[in-house]
Amino acid sequence: MKATIITIGDEILIGQIVDTNSAWMAQELNKIGVHVHEIISISDEREHILSAFAKAESQSDLVLITGGLGPTKDDITKTTICEYLNDELVLNQEVLEHVTRLFAKYVKDPMVDMNKAQAMVPSRAEIIKNDFGTAPGMWLENNKVIFVSMPGVPFEMKEIMSSGVLPRIMAVPDLPFIHHRTILTAGQGESTIATRIEEWESNLPLDIKLAYLPSLGTVRLRLSTTGKDKNAIEKAVDDQIVRLYQLIEDIIVGESNEESLVNQISRLFKEQNKTLATAESCTGGKIANLITEIPGASAFFRGSTVTYATESKVDILGIDPLLIEKHSVVSHEVAQAMAVAAKNKFKSDYAVATTGNAGPSKGDSDASVGTVFIGIATENESFAFKFMMGNHRERVIQKTVNKSFELLQKEILKKASN
Repeated sequence: MKATIITIGDEILIGQIVDTNSAWMAQELNKIGVHVHEIISISDEREHILSAFAKAESQSDLVLITGGLGPTKDDITKTTICEYLNDELVLNQEVLEHVTRLFAKYVKDPMVDMNKAQAMVPSRAEIIKNDFGTAPGMWLENNKVIFVSMPGVPFEMKEIMSSGVLPRIMAVPDLPFIHHRTILTAGQGESTIATRIEEWESNLPLDIKLAYLPSLGTVRLRLSTTGKDKNAIEKAVDDQIVRLYQLIEDIIVGESNEESLVNQISRLFKEQNKTLATAESCTGGKIANLITEIPGASAFFRGSTVTYATESKVDILGIDPLLIEKHSVVSHEVAQAMAVAAKNKFKSDYAVATTGNAGPSKGDSDASVGTVFIGIATENESFAFKFMMGNHRERVIQKTVNKSFELLQKEILKKASN
């Protein structure tokens, strides 16, 4: 089965919002054996929408549409779907009752005709309930092609997809299996890794594809294949992964089919029943932010300080000002002291600290732009590492975040292996 994803909205095209819907839908479709042929974002214009529908129908079995279902006049998706499918809008009593209940429970203002218009849907549409909003999902078929229209609000779309769309697609007979395994590496760049595994890569079976997915400080190597026999394709990929480990085991830090490095670390801390704290300077709280985005992080994450200014390192963390004066605020000694202070302050088992000069100016230190120190405190010891992260501010910060997680993973894995 091939799919086209269409996101509708001028706000996407002018960069006012980022289209996260398409990425999530593509991931979920891939899991169930649906090949995404194309993803496009289009404006709220009738001709543009009609043209996109025609192209999608000509090349896909499934067309997923998000956006343009609001109650205002600029939301024209429903009327344009009706025009394309030669249909008409009719009042759906079930949707009207749902909208009425939502207004009675959550909205102080009375319903107006514009809100009631949410219950007007194409007559041929099968309604998919939206528990979190007023615009329903709609399932329509035309010339054996499935059209599914959903709200653009991400949490509404995800609920409709999860409960009403994906299970129905999975019921389609003879969907192929798509199998991925993704190896997460750290410490070497894409070209270096490619050189090390060149012969292995050249000898991969034709039906197994290798993709390099580089990020700042990490490279994912993803093996993918498709087939009708689930066990056979899994074994084929697993056999190749064994050979890959033999070649680059020294830089492999885990597997990451859907799990990011921070997710892996979170899982490890929970499994080991250990706790973590952070003290951030140059990373500005980004480490803590990524951790607390994970549901259940409170089971292991004790807290964080963002001691950006030199004075805050002294006043909040209690770093000795003489230490800073002697070694500089961007130094091995201060990073180590920050990690120890965070561990003690939050009574955690582990702590990570960052201090550095992300640029563009040098700030309170004479260290050159890109100089970063990462401190680690464990149950038994503390230490710090120096890194040169380049001269681009955003890259310096993100590379420091990634390297911090890499160092944490190494330490918690040491504990797991003991």
